[in-house]
Amino acid sequence: IQSSAGGIQLDAMFVDEGFGSLDEESLQQALRALGDLSAGNRLVGVISHVAELKERIERQVIVKKDGSGGSRVEIVV
Repeated sequence: IQSSAGGIQLDAMFVDEGFGSLDEESLQQALRALGDLSAGNRLVGVISHVAELKERIERQVIVKKDGSGGSRVEIVV
């Protein structure tokens, strides 16, 4: 991304879904790549419903609907 963006350093990135359509090997490769990207002081956010991601990602911000039509946030560290 840095080379195609003119050398701009990215410290945060959000990935929105697409993991549910991956086969097991591709999902493992994607998880390794996300781990590599989040090394150092970079933030990688993943928006997903895939259960394995929830199990494998330690720090999470979970947003859930509540009964009144709103939502609540749970932070897992």
